[in-house]
Amino acid sequence: MKNYITLLLSFFMVAPLFAQDNMTVPLIEVEGFSEKKIAPDEATFQINLEEKAMKVTDAVAVINKKTQLLADALKKAKIKDYKLIADNYSVDVNRVYRGGTQRDSGYVARQSLRVVTNSKNEDLQKIVESIQGSGDMSFNLNFRISEATQKSLEDELLTAALRNAESRAQLIAQTLGIKSIRVHRVTLESQPVAFAYAKMEMMRTSADAASAPPLLNPDEQSLQKRVYVKYTY
Repeated sequence: MKNYITLLLSFFMVAPLFAQDNMTVPLIEVEGFSEKKIAPDEATFQINLEEKAMKVTDAVAVINKKTQLLADALKKAKIKDYKLIADNYSVDVNRVYRGGTQRDSGYVARQSLRVVTNSKNEDLQKIVESIQGSGDMSFNLNFRISEATQKSLEDELLTAALRNAESRAQLIAQTLGIKSIRVHRVTLESQPVAFAYAKMEMMRTSADAASAPPLLNPDEQSLQKRVYVKYTY
């Protein structure tokens, strides 16, 4: 209890010092910004499977069969680089509501599948064809900048944002006749921010859907970085 009171008192003693610091130290506060536009290098196919049956085993069997058919089709297509990820598996009672009453009618099994790839163009079309050939499946296709690429650009974006902040601070100082400035405090964002994810939605509506291949040319996306710098003089 004594240690808790000591820590609490320490907090109340330190907090005013930060406030006083901002009031007594002359500051120039600026935001530094950097941006880089880059083509997305990762595509994710999101597939949601659902099957209803009177028995759990029957519903699960159909879901498992569709998943295996897709896995086999992707392997047969000899795609250079991809990952098939299965998650969010569930089996629930299928409750039907009619005329204000509820009754149970068998079971519903659900499974989420994701096909993630760094390949482009021809291999993307092979994945589309593999999904369409594996049963009655609908899917969403999302393009994004991969985490690996974002991390590789982190230093470049941070350097550009800091230089932008310095340029703004120098401009303010020169305009106001301040001879020299120095860094007082820097606040960083943890990761670069990606904007404008390109998204394409596709659904198999007929047996000849593959006759009109989709356009797979997503727009560039923007990686942005912000820093907040306080200069003193």
